Amino acid sequence: MDNPIKALNKHFESRVRLGVMSILAASEWVDFNSLKEFLEITDGNLASHIKALETHKYIDVRKQFVGRKPKTSYTLTDLGKVAFKNHITALESLLNT
Repeated sequence: MDNPIKALNKHFESRVRLGVMSILAASEWVDFNSLKEFLEITDGNLASHIKALETHKYIDVRKQFVGRKPKTSYTLTDLGKVAFKNHITALESLLNT
């Protein structure tokens, strides 16, 4: 039997990244401020975790203006959806051992 720990994605080990991925998995697009408020973290903390997820191509970024204010939103990429699903499957497998 394979060890389910080996299937966990190290990019989702952080509470913040796990939270971001979970929120995005349940929603189409989520804006920066909503993520920040839900996770109760600072702008800088969220920005660094978002950048890491974006670097690994797990999330897409959309920047637009609403009126005169900039609005940045995020969604999961297809790669992100698969990687997160595999991570959740590995967690479930770990819990069931």
